[in-house]
Amino acid sequence: MEFLFTDEQKMIEETAQAFFRENATSKRTRAAMTGDGVDRDLWNAFCTELGFSGIAVSEDNGGSGLGMVEFAIIAEAAGATVAAIPLLTLATAVRAIEFGGNNEQRNEWLPLLLSGEKIAASGESSELEVSGDALSGIVNHVPYGGSADIFVFHKDDAAWIVPANTPGLRIEALTTLDQTRPFATVTLDGARGVSLDNGAAAAAASNTGGWLCLAAEALGGAQTCLERTCEYARDRVQFGRQIGSFQAYKHRLADMMISVEQARSAVYWAACAVDEGAADAQTSLRAAKSYCTDTFFQCAGDMIQLHGGIGFTWEHDAHLFFKRAKASQELLGSNHLHREYIATEILGEAS
Repeated sequence: MEFLFTDEQKMIEETAQAFFRENATSKRTRAAMTGDGVDRDLWNAFCTELGFSGIAVSEDNGGSGLGMVEFAIIAEAAGATVAAIPLLTLATAVRAIEFGGNNEQRNEWLPLLLSGEKIAASGESSELEVSGDALSGIVNHVPYGGSADIFVFHKDDAAWIVPANTPGLRIEALTTLDQTRPFATVTLDGARGVSLDNGAAAAAASNTGGWLCLAAEALGGAQTCLERTCEYARDRVQFGRQIGSFQAYKHRLADMMISVEQARSAVYWAACAVDEGAADAQTSLRAAKSYCTDTFFQCAGDMIQLHGGIGFTWEHDAHLFFKRAKASQELLGSNHLHREYIATEILGEAS
Protein backbone atom coordinates (compact mmCIF):
# COMPACT_ATOMS: atom_id res chain seq x y z
CA MET A 1 0.00 0.00 0.00
CA GLU A 2 1.35 3.41 -0.95
CA PHE A 3 0.01 6.31 1.07
CA LEU A 4 0.29 9.86 -0.27
CA PHE A 5 -1.30 13.10 0.90
CA THR A 6 -3.75 14.84 -1.39
CA ASP A 7 -3.02 18.40 -2.51
CA GLU A 8 -5.43 19.69 0.15
CA GLN A 9 -3.72 17.64 2.86
CA LYS A 10 -0.30 18.90 1.74
CA MET A 11 -1.57 22.47 2.02
CA ILE A 12 -2.86 21.80 5.54
CA GLU A 13 0.48 20.25 6.46
CA GLU A 14 2.48 23.22 5.16
CA THR A 15 0.19 25.75 6.84
CA ALA A 16 0.23 23.95 10.19
CA GLN A 17 3.99 23.45 10.21
CA ALA A 18 4.65 27.09 9.32
CA PHE A 19 2.21 28.31 11.96
CA PHE A 20 3.74 26.30 14.79
CA ARG A 21 7.34 26.93 13.75
CA GLU A 22 6.73 30.67 13.77
CA ASN A 23 4.54 30.96 16.84
CA ALA A 24 5.03 27.98 19.17
CA THR A 25 8.51 29.00 20.24
CA SER A 26 10.37 27.63 23.24
CA LYS A 27 10.10 31.05 24.91
CA ARG A 28 6.32 31.10 24.59
CA THR A 29 5.96 27.50 25.74
CA ARG A 30 8.08 28.16 28.83
CA ALA A 31 6.04 31.28 29.59
CA ALA A 32 2.84 29.23 29.42
CA MET A 33 4.36 26.68 31.79
CA THR A 34 4.57 29.31 34.51
CA GLY A 35 0.80 29.81 34.26
CA ASP A 36 -1.87 27.20 33.56
CA GLY A 37 0.02 25.57 30.69
CA VAL A 38 -2.00 27.17 27.88
CA ASP A 39 -0.65 29.80 25.47
CA ARG A 40 -3.94 31.67 25.08
CA ASP A 41 -2.82 33.83 22.16
CA LEU A 42 -1.58 30.78 20.27
CA TRP A 43 -4.80 28.91 21.01
CA ASN A 44 -6.98 31.81 19.86
CA ALA A 45 -5.01 32.12 16.62
CA PHE A 46 -5.24 28.37 16.07
CA CYS A 47 -9.01 28.38 16.57
CA THR A 48 -10.08 31.65 14.96
CA GLU A 49 -7.46 32.70 12.42
CA LEU A 50 -6.72 29.25 11.02
CA GLY A 51 -9.96 27.54 11.98
CA PHE A 52 -8.06 24.33 12.68
CA SER A 53 -10.05 23.54 15.83
CA GLY A 54 -12.91 22.19 13.74
CA ILE A 55 -10.84 20.33 11.18
CA ALA A 56 -12.39 16.93 11.97
CA VAL A 57 -15.80 18.20 13.10
CA SER A 58 -18.70 17.83 10.68
CA GLU A 59 -19.93 20.87 8.80
CA ASP A 60 -23.37 20.45 10.38
CA ASN A 61 -21.72 21.03 13.76
CA GLY A 62 -19.67 24.04 12.70
CA GLY A 63 -16.49 22.32 11.59
CA SER A 64 -14.62 21.79 8.33
CA GLY A 65 -15.99 18.31 7.74
CA LEU A 66 -12.60 16.70 7.11
CA GLY A 67 -11.27 13.58 8.77
CA MET A 68 -8.80 12.17 11.27
CA VAL A 69 -6.00 12.10 8.71
CA GLU A 70 -6.18 15.90 8.54
CA PHE A 71 -6.40 16.09 12.33
CA ALA A 72 -3.32 13.88 12.64
CA ILE A 73 -1.42 16.19 10.28
CA ILE A 74 -2.15 19.13 12.58
CA ALA A 75 -1.39 17.17 15.75
CA GLU A 76 1.95 16.09 14.29
CA ALA A 77 2.86 19.72 13.59
CA ALA A 78 1.82 20.78 17.11
CA GLY A 79 3.80 17.95 18.68
CA ALA A 80 6.89 18.92 16.72
CA THR A 81 7.11 22.13 18.77
CA VAL A 82 5.58 20.84 22.03
CA ALA A 83 2.99 23.59 21.57
CA ALA A 84 1.28 24.68 24.79
CA ILE A 85 -2.29 24.37 23.52
CA PRO A 86 -5.11 22.05 24.66
CA LEU A 87 -5.27 20.19 21.36
CA LEU A 88 -5.96 16.93 23.17
CA THR A 89 -9.27 18.36 24.43
CA LEU A 90 -10.49 18.72 20.83
CA ALA A 91 -9.77 15.05 20.29
CA THR A 92 -11.51 13.90 23.47
CA ALA A 93 -14.12 16.25 24.95
CA VAL A 94 -15.25 17.87 21.70
CA ARG A 95 -15.57 14.52 19.94
CA ALA A 96 -17.48 13.13 22.92
CA ILE A 97 -20.06 15.92 22.67
CA GLU A 98 -20.29 15.68 18.89
CA PHE A 99 -20.81 11.93 18.78
CA GLY A 100 -22.62 11.39 22.08
CA GLY A 101 -24.62 14.55 22.60
CA ASN A 102 -28.00 15.61 21.28
CA ASN A 103 -28.59 18.62 19.02
CA GLU A 104 -29.23 20.94 21.95
CA GLN A 105 -25.97 19.96 23.66
CA ARG A 106 -23.97 20.25 20.45
CA ASN A 107 -25.47 23.65 19.62
CA GLU A 108 -24.79 24.93 23.13
CA TRP A 109 -21.17 23.86 23.52
CA LEU A 110 -19.47 23.17 20.21
CA PRO A 111 -19.44 26.79 18.92
CA LEU A 112 -17.88 27.96 22.19
CA LEU A 113 -15.26 25.21 22.15
CA LEU A 114 -14.34 25.49 18.46
CA SER A 115 -13.95 29.26 18.72
CA GLY A 116 -11.56 28.89 21.65
CA GLU A 117 -13.83 30.94 23.88
CA LYS A 118 -14.21 27.96 26.21
CA ILE A 119 -11.91 25.03 26.97
CA ALA A 120 -13.19 21.54 27.74
CA ALA A 121 -11.44 18.71 29.51
CA SER A 122 -12.24 15.02 29.55
CA GLY A 123 -11.74 12.32 32.11
CA GLU A 124 -12.70 8.73 32.81
CA SER A 125 -13.19 7.14 36.19
CA SER A 126 -14.60 3.75 37.14
CA GLU A 127 -15.08 5.06 40.69
CA LEU A 128 -17.74 7.66 39.88
CA GLU A 129 -20.96 7.13 41.81
CA VAL A 130 -24.16 8.25 40.12
CA SER A 131 -27.41 9.15 41.85
CA GLY A 132 -29.88 10.59 39.38
CA ASP A 133 -27.96 13.43 37.75
CA ALA A 134 -25.60 13.87 40.72
CA LEU A 135 -22.02 12.64 40.42
CA SER A 136 -19.63 11.85 43.26
CA GLY A 137 -16.08 10.59 43.19
CA ILE A 138 -12.57 11.52 42.09
CA VAL A 139 -11.28 11.79 38.54
CA ASN A 140 -7.48 11.76 38.50
CA HIS A 141 -5.02 13.12 35.97
CA VAL A 142 -7.39 15.21 33.88
CA PRO A 143 -5.37 16.98 31.13
CA TYR A 144 -5.93 20.75 31.20
CA GLY A 145 -8.34 20.31 34.10
CA GLY A 146 -7.09 23.51 35.72
CA SER A 147 -7.91 25.50 32.57
CA ALA A 148 -11.24 23.90 31.71
CA ASP A 149 -14.58 25.70 31.61
CA ILE A 150 -16.49 22.43 31.24
CA PHE A 151 -15.74 18.77 31.81
CA VAL A 152 -16.89 15.67 29.99
CA PHE A 153 -16.69 12.65 32.27
CA HIS A 154 -17.44 9.11 31.24
CA LYS A 155 -17.80 5.78 33.00
CA ASP A 156 -18.63 2.56 31.20
CA ASP A 157 -21.44 3.42 28.75
CA ALA A 158 -22.45 6.72 30.34
CA ALA A 159 -21.09 10.26 29.92
CA TRP A 160 -21.91 13.66 31.38
CA ILE A 161 -21.18 17.34 30.80
CA VAL A 162 -20.33 19.20 34.00
CA PRO A 163 -19.50 22.94 33.90
CA ALA A 164 -16.46 23.86 35.98
CA ASN A 165 -18.48 26.25 38.15
CA THR A 166 -20.96 23.54 39.19
CA PRO A 167 -21.53 23.40 42.97
CA GLY A 168 -19.89 20.32 44.42
CA LEU A 169 -17.06 20.25 41.87
CA ARG A 170 -13.54 21.01 43.09
CA ILE A 171 -10.42 21.28 40.93
CA GLU A 172 -6.91 20.75 42.25
CA ALA A 173 -4.18 21.69 39.79
CA LEU A 174 -1.22 19.31 40.00
CA THR A 175 2.50 19.89 39.66
CA THR A 176 3.41 17.20 37.17
CA LEU A 177 6.38 16.01 35.16
CA ASP A 178 5.16 17.54 31.89
CA GLN A 179 4.33 21.18 32.55
CA THR A 180 3.56 21.74 28.87
CA ARG A 181 0.41 19.64 29.38
CA PRO A 182 -0.69 20.09 33.01
CA PHE A 183 -3.06 17.81 34.88
CA ALA A 184 -5.60 18.27 37.61
CA THR A 185 -7.55 16.14 40.05
CA VAL A 186 -11.28 16.77 39.93
CA THR A 187 -13.39 15.89 42.97
CA LEU A 188 -17.15 15.68 42.64
CA ASP A 189 -19.43 15.72 45.67
CA GLY A 190 -22.98 15.51 44.40
CA ALA A 191 -22.13 17.74 41.41
CA ARG A 192 -24.99 17.75 38.93
CA GLY A 193 -24.12 16.81 35.37
CA VAL A 194 -26.03 16.72 32.12
CA SER A 195 -26.13 13.23 30.71
CA LEU A 196 -25.13 12.80 27.09
CA ASP A 197 -27.70 10.90 25.04
CA ASN A 198 -25.27 8.21 23.87
CA GLY A 199 -22.62 7.66 26.52
CA ALA A 200 -21.09 4.67 24.77
CA ALA A 201 -20.57 6.65 21.56
CA ALA A 202 -19.14 9.57 23.54
CA ALA A 203 -16.61 7.35 25.33
CA ALA A 204 -15.61 5.58 22.12
CA ALA A 205 -15.17 8.86 20.22
CA SER A 206 -13.14 10.34 23.08
CA ASN A 207 -10.78 7.36 23.22
CA THR A 208 -10.41 7.23 19.44
CA GLY A 209 -9.49 10.89 19.18
CA GLY A 210 -7.29 10.88 22.26
CA TRP A 211 -5.18 7.89 21.22
CA LEU A 212 -4.67 9.26 17.72
CA CYS A 213 -3.82 12.73 19.01
CA LEU A 214 -1.17 11.38 21.38
CA ALA A 215 0.29 9.19 18.64
CA ALA A 216 0.48 12.01 16.08
CA GLU A 217 1.92 14.48 18.59
CA ALA A 218 4.51 11.88 19.55
CA LEU A 219 5.43 11.41 15.90
CA GLY A 220 6.00 15.14 15.51
CA GLY A 221 8.05 15.28 18.70
CA ALA A 222 10.20 12.32 17.68
CA GLN A 223 10.82 13.86 14.26
CA THR A 224 12.00 17.09 15.89
CA CYS A 225 14.31 15.15 18.23
CA LEU A 226 15.88 13.52 15.18
CA GLU A 227 16.20 16.76 13.21
CA ARG A 228 17.74 18.74 16.07
CA THR A 229 20.18 15.95 16.85
CA CYS A 230 21.23 15.75 13.20
CA GLU A 231 21.77 19.51 13.18
CA TYR A 232 23.90 19.27 16.31
CA ALA A 233 25.88 16.41 14.74
CA ARG A 234 26.82 18.68 11.82
CA ASP A 235 27.71 21.68 13.96
CA ARG A 236 29.63 20.09 16.84
CA VAL A 237 33.28 19.36 16.15
CA GLN A 238 35.52 17.09 18.22
CA PHE A 239 39.05 15.92 17.43
CA GLY A 240 38.90 18.02 14.28
CA ARG A 241 35.81 16.24 12.91
CA GLN A 242 32.07 16.71 12.98
CA ILE A 243 30.75 14.32 15.62
CA GLY A 244 28.16 13.11 13.13
CA SER A 245 30.96 11.54 11.12
CA PHE A 246 31.72 9.00 13.86
CA GLN A 247 30.26 5.59 13.11
CA ALA A 248 28.68 4.96 16.51
CA TYR A 249 26.92 8.34 16.36
CA LYS A 250 25.64 7.65 12.85
CA HIS A 251 24.23 4.30 13.94
CA ARG A 252 22.21 5.97 16.70
CA LEU A 253 20.82 8.52 14.26
CA ALA A 254 19.92 5.76 11.80
CA ASP A 255 18.06 3.87 14.52
CA MET A 256 16.13 7.02 15.39
CA MET A 257 15.19 7.59 11.76
CA ILE A 258 13.91 4.03 11.30
CA SER A 259 11.79 4.28 14.43
CA VAL A 260 10.33 7.64 13.35
CA GLU A 261 9.36 6.32 9.92
CA GLN A 262 7.69 3.29 11.50
CA ALA A 263 5.80 5.64 13.80
CA ARG A 264 4.67 7.67 10.79
CA SER A 265 3.22 4.56 9.19
CA ALA A 266 1.44 3.65 12.42
CA VAL A 267 -0.16 7.09 12.80
CA TYR A 268 -1.55 7.35 9.30
CA TRP A 269 -2.61 3.70 9.21
CA ALA A 270 -4.69 4.39 12.33
CA ALA A 271 -6.08 7.68 10.99
CA CYS A 272 -7.12 6.04 7.71
CA ALA A 273 -8.66 3.10 9.56
CA VAL A 274 -10.83 5.47 11.61
CA ASP A 275 -11.91 7.52 8.59
CA GLU A 276 -12.77 4.41 6.62
CA GLY A 277 -14.51 2.64 9.50
CA ALA A 278 -12.16 -0.31 9.19
CA ALA A 279 -12.66 -3.39 11.32
CA ASP A 280 -9.13 -3.09 12.71
CA ALA A 281 -9.46 0.57 13.71
CA GLN A 282 -9.23 -0.15 17.46
CA THR A 283 -6.17 -2.33 16.99
CA SER A 284 -4.46 0.25 14.79
CA LEU A 285 -5.19 3.07 17.25
CA ARG A 286 -3.80 1.18 20.21
CA ALA A 287 -0.76 0.12 18.20
CA ALA A 288 -0.13 3.71 17.11
CA LYS A 289 -0.54 5.14 20.61
CA SER A 290 1.77 2.61 22.25
CA TYR A 291 4.42 2.46 19.54
CA CYS A 292 4.61 6.17 18.80
CA THR A 293 4.81 7.35 22.41
CA ASP A 294 7.51 4.75 23.10
CA THR A 295 9.38 5.92 20.01
CA PHE A 296 9.08 9.52 21.15
CA PHE A 297 10.47 8.61 24.57
CA GLN A 298 13.39 6.73 23.03
CA CYS A 299 14.21 9.53 20.59
CA ALA A 300 13.97 12.19 23.29
CA GLY A 301 16.37 10.18 25.46
CA ASP A 302 18.74 9.77 22.52
CA MET A 303 18.51 13.49 21.85
CA ILE A 304 19.69 14.23 25.40
CA GLN A 305 22.55 11.73 25.23
CA LEU A 306 23.75 12.68 21.75
CA HIS A 307 23.84 16.36 22.65
CA GLY A 308 26.44 15.53 25.28
CA GLY A 309 26.91 17.88 28.24
CA ILE A 310 24.59 20.60 26.97
CA GLY A 311 21.82 18.06 26.50
CA PHE A 312 21.86 17.15 30.18
CA THR A 313 21.19 20.72 31.37
CA TRP A 314 17.62 21.42 32.46
CA GLU A 315 17.56 24.57 30.36
CA HIS A 316 17.91 22.68 27.10
CA ASP A 317 14.70 22.11 25.12
CA ALA A 318 15.47 18.40 24.94
CA HIS A 319 13.95 18.08 28.40
CA LEU A 320 10.64 19.57 27.27
CA PHE A 321 10.39 16.78 24.71
CA PHE A 322 11.59 14.12 27.14
CA LYS A 323 9.01 15.02 29.79
CA ARG A 324 6.19 15.28 27.26
CA ALA A 325 7.16 11.86 25.89
CA LYS A 326 7.23 10.18 29.30
CA ALA A 327 3.86 11.62 30.29
CA SER A 328 2.32 10.60 26.96
CA GLN A 329 3.33 6.98 27.51
CA GLU A 330 1.04 6.71 30.54
CA LEU A 331 -1.80 9.00 29.44
CA LEU A 332 -5.11 7.45 28.29
CA GLY A 333 -4.01 3.97 29.25
CA SER A 334 -0.50 2.68 29.71
CA ASN A 335 1.21 1.15 26.71
CA HIS A 336 1.32 -2.22 28.47
CA LEU A 337 -2.49 -2.27 28.57
CA HIS A 338 -2.78 -1.32 24.90
CA ARG A 339 -0.38 -4.09 23.89
CA GLU A 340 -2.27 -6.58 26.02
CA TYR A 341 -5.47 -5.64 24.15
CA ILE A 342 -3.72 -6.11 20.79
CA ALA A 343 -2.32 -9.48 21.85
CA THR A 344 -5.77 -10.64 22.93
CA GLU A 345 -7.32 -9.49 19.65
CA ILE A 346 -4.73 -11.31 17.58
CA LEU A 347 -4.00 -14.40 19.64
CA GLY A 348 -7.21 -14.87 21.60
CA GLU A 349 -6.85 -17.25 24.52
CA ALA A 350 -3.25 -18.01 23.50
CA SER A 351 -2.26 -14.52 24.67
